[in-house]
Amino acid sequence: MNILVINAGSSSLKYQLLNPNTKEVFAKGNCERIGIDGSFIGHEEMGSEKQKLVVDLPTHKEAIKHVFSIIKPLGKEVDGIGHRVVQGGWYISESSIVTDEVMKHVREVAPLAPLHNPVEADVIDICRTMFPSIPNVIVCDTSFHYHMPEKASRYALPRKVEDELHIRKYGMHGTSHRFIWQATSAFTHGETHKLVSCHLGSGASLCAIHEGKSVDTTMGLTPLDGLIMGTRTGTLDPAVVFYLVRVGGYTIDEIDTMMNKESGLKGLSCLSSDSRDIEAAAEKGDKNCIQTLEMYYYRTAALIAEMAQAMHGFDTIAFSAGVGENSDIMRAGIVDELGWLGVSIDPEKNSVRSDQVRDISAPTSRVRVLVVPTNEELMIALDVQALIA
Repeated sequence: MNILVINAGSSSLKYQLLNPNTKEVFAKGNCERIGIDGSFIGHEEMGSEKQKLVVDLPTHKEAIKHVFSIIKPLGKEVDGIGHRVVQGGWYISESSIVTDEVMKHVREVAPLAPLHNPVEADVIDICRTMFPSIPNVIVCDTSFHYHMPEKASRYALPRKVEDELHIRKYGMHGTSHRFIWQATSAFTHGETHKLVSCHLGSGASLCAIHEGKSVDTTMGLTPLDGLIMGTRTGTLDPAVVFYLVRVGGYTIDEIDTMMNKESGLKGLSCLSSDSRDIEAAAEKGDKNCIQTLEMYYYRTAALIAEMAQAMHGFDTIAFSAGVGENSDIMRAGIVDELGWLGVSIDPEKNSVRSDQVRDISAPTSRVRVLVVPTNEELMIALDVQALIA
């Protein structure tokens, strides 16, 4: 069975054609600058070099057409299409075959993810119209956290306000956290019961996973909450917003931009949102970058401890995503902060690069520490396969 996985953004569309049974990826790529001058497709077929195809992509519809035209020569029939959808809201608790009712729900909850859900819904509608014989499945980032205990998902706002406006902790990265749990459980032969999953990339979140279920996570109503991220603030006193308006004279839109696109590692370092740039500058003595790393280690470790509290303990930490998988410096800094809990790693194991799950724990560590390369596309494809089989 061959599954096409699509991840649509406001001006981009990532795709991957794979077989979930064999885990073979036949092709993958990204349609860039949709609706903007200079659009192109970066396309890669396994065993071949990456190509840059300069094409006109005025809308996502043209992008979908081009994706199907460039994968057609592979001779792989598409049996199902899986769509990553950011926000399932108060409706979608699990991956679902797309129906008119499902699409109504995706659009209804769009105010919770205004930059993502509308365009994702448009792309799903395009696929349903262009290829009516191919089933579509949506996999929401929020679904894995849907059944979190209410003591973790509720805010201390007036109940009437929360209930009328559907305000709660929705979380994100659910598909990745679910994959990390499954990969960890397989690697430890079922010996993991209380996992703190660390999806550390430009966007970052932690998840407390107890026996396969999300019981708490760090992102909240939106992806702005929780950890310090590439350009996002993470958790801060909500009254900062009021202060910026009343004293700083900023508008709500300006604050939105500041907190989502100009803060985090970028704002603290005054240099870059990329941890590699910050690590290199810190090595040369840049004081802003040194402090940025210290804050990142501290905040991440503090929230790991908070996730452990949600499970009354933890037996495994799994680092994943761009930073978590690739930065031995970040992993070491975070674990060093957790030393008082008996967590430690082996420096030699930590320095090894691999695309496989690996254990980097020190022999004396009271908690197992793993590096788990995430694979959201495979997780989505497996969901599609299960639903359409």
